[in-house]
Amino acid sequence: MNTRVFALATTAALALAAAGCGKHADAKGEPGRGAAFGLTPQQRARIHVAAVAADSFSPTVEVTGTVAFDGNHSTQVLAPISGPVTRVLVELGAHVTSGQPIALVSSPDFAAAVAQYRKALAAAVNTRRIADQDEQLFKNDAIARRDLEQAQTDAAQAAADRDAALTQLRAIGVDSGSTVAIQAGRPVEAPQGMVRSPIDGVVVERLITPGQLLQAGTTPCFTIADLSTVWVMANVFESDLPDVAVGDPADVQPTVGDERFAGTVDYVGALVDPQTRATTVRIVARNRGDFLKRDMYVRIRIRSRRSRRGLLVPVSAVLRDAQNLPFVFVATPDSSFARHQVTLGSRVGDRLEITAGVAAADAIIVEGGLFLQFAESQ
Repeated sequence: MNTRVFALATTAALALAAAGCGKHADAKGEPGRGAAFGLTPQQRARIHVAAVAADSFSPTVEVTGTVAFDGNHSTQVLAPISGPVTRVLVELGAHVTSGQPIALVSSPDFAAAVAQYRKALAAAVNTRRIADQDEQLFKNDAIARRDLEQAQTDAAQAAADRDAALTQLRAIGVDSGSTVAIQAGRPVEAPQGMVRSPIDGVVVERLITPGQLLQAGTTPCFTIADLSTVWVMANVFESDLPDVAVGDPADVQPTVGDERFAGTVDYVGALVDPQTRATTVRIVARNRGDFLKRDMYVRIRIRSRRSRRGLLVPVSAVLRDAQNLPFVFVATPDSSFARHQVTLGSRVGDRLEITAGVAAADAIIVEGGLFLQFAESQ
């Protein structure tokens, strides 16, 4: 993938000097054509000319984006029960594990759920005992089949109610020790519910305070996120979309510092924003040392895994005019140089792709163009 360039003969530089001063654009005023200038040997040494050639390369798309929590490993914790907060057990930045209590709530929901489970458990035990007795009676022809089937149906329904009540207990944060005590008929501690962490991670937001009244299922209490990975959301213009696909590697760099973080494109949006003409691209990046923070502004370089051919020139060959439009100096048959405005594509290392404005085998200034641009403006 090295650029195929061919240095023009030294006579081209000598011809540039021989052309003398004061040679300007042709009489027709051809746009973009430069002038030839007499150069001293020292000045000639600053000008290097090479031929443009096609090459194969894997394009790189450079965009900007912002950091977000990894939506697959972060969650907002809602209150599972209603009631006032009695105690918050964790602070911001605390590392928590799945199932760990993070807040205590004095809630009538807790007491009601415990009572409901006790009733359902007793009903399940009693109906199962009756069903077992009826099965023995049926074997001795003491009851009809219909009575046996009814007893078995009652036992099954009671078991389902018991399991539902147990699930409700777990949903509102009752620990396994209390559940075992209830099943054994032992008393449990004063009715008090718990808000538990649903995942392993870090407490990144605390949204409640002691005494605050919670509403089950609606009041947000905490935000917990696994910060080992983050999402980086980028907007890629539609002209660059052919070079971006799921699985492409990417480098993420904050605007401050030299830290770089490796990532992978894992989602390319299906819609183009009609206002910006860009599509949302999501990158999953490893967050080494928890350095990347939510809403941080970052630069992103997406490296396409698909190669294509195009015209590549050194970055130093491309200059900017007063309107900030890119151009190159192209050698003409009369030994002068003319400006050619160009359209830029991808950047590949220290080279730029040119998609329009020059053709293969055109001779362009690859070093020293700034000197010629300055001389041209005098």
